[in-house]
Amino acid sequence: MKIELTSPEAMESFGLALGQLCPMTFSIYLQGDLGAGKTTLARGILRACGFQGKVKSPTYTLVESYSIQDKEIFHFDLYRLQNAEELANIGFRDYFSERALILLEWPEKAETLLPPADLQIAFQIEADSRILHLQDNSERAEELIKQLQ
Repeated sequence: MKIELTSPEAMESFGLALGQLCPMTFSIYLQGDLGAGKTTLARGILRACGFQGKVKSPTYTLVESYSIQDKEIFHFDLYRLQNAEELANIGFRDYFSERALILLEWPEKAETLLPPADLQIAFQIEADSRILHLQDNSERAEELIKQLQ
């Protein structure tokens, strides 16, 4: 599925729609250049789950945890990861073993350590818009994409 979004507000709105459809145990990998809108999309997803506070990119902490009602959400940003070993050292596998929603920016930095995502979203910058390419890697993601259409 391919979607064109023309503003940060549209990106956050799309994240809101996506977040309303996400099952509780689900992983989304976000790939794209700096400034492509990955964190803005994550903000929309978090808003859909009921989070009202400030959403910041976990660039320096690697992961931000959110407990919202009965949901656990982990937002990773691997941009500053020097090597995949750093990810292993923070016990990332524990995050994936929980019943949680995983939002992960810069998955390519983890090399082969990550399990496959349910949904991958590649961000492409085009002048004044962003093109999002959604790829389902699970039946749950396939159903989610059908509902988005």
